[in-house]
Amino acid sequence: MRLYRQGVDDRRMLSLLGQTVDAVHEALSVVEDWRPMTERPTQYAIDLVADAAALQVLAPSGVGVLSEESGLHAPTDATSRVTVVVDPVDGSTNASRGVPWYATSLCALDEEGPWVAVVANQATGERFEAVRGGGARLNGRPIVASGCISLADAMVGISGMPRAHPGWRQFRALGAAALDLCAVACGRLDAYLDTSDGIHGAWDYLGGMLICHEAGAVVAEMGGRDLVVIEHDARRAPVAAATTALLDQLMAAARKP
Repeated sequence: MRLYRQGVDDRRMLSLLGQTVDAVHEALSVVEDWRPMTERPTQYAIDLVADAAALQVLAPSGVGVLSEESGLHAPTDATSRVTVVVDPVDGSTNASRGVPWYATSLCALDEEGPWVAVVANQATGERFEAVRGGGARLNGRPIVASGCISLADAMVGISGMPRAHPGWRQFRALGAAALDLCAVACGRLDAYLDTSDGIHGAWDYLGGMLICHEAGAVVAEMGGRDLVVIEHDARRAPVAAATTALLDQLMAAARKP
């Protein structure tokens, strides 16, 4: 599927994604009980509240949308066929229990792939953003990955558990892939490993992936598959690291029986 953008520049797309984050925050701010779930497994009522708020901003802009909660929405403006991949609340279990590590994650894709990303921690207000070729920022300030090259020295964020200890210094299981990847981008974590194949959709990692790339980190897929997909049923296992050397060590260790 080829995607095109015409008449929309980096600044306008960043503004649109930022407005979407703000709309989700406002919608969630009036919800009193964040724990109720829907009939769909793993989906919370707050996910639907956030999704409705996001679509209310994105739909009038004419872009296509791929949302975790409501699927693929075709673009309404044929001259600006950008697709925005959105997770309205990444880490919704954290959110439901008051753990301040959950985010709205957005990534705009054009014909070349990930173009503009915004990942905002809705609990703290921290906002990560990146434009392809333009670097990555946290609250407007440039960020770079840690530069760690040794797994033995690394602090690694994980989703799922590896079969054997990979040999890292420490690990953290934080529960929101988009923010976990951003933590690699800004040096809070040295790497991120997903061993739970079949869980993460594109909305979980595309925004964080672009932010990682623009901060100098590297991102791959555990099974060697393409991470840039626009399919609601596609699942991937992203792995990120501050350096190629660390990525290679981490993936090799994780693949050991």
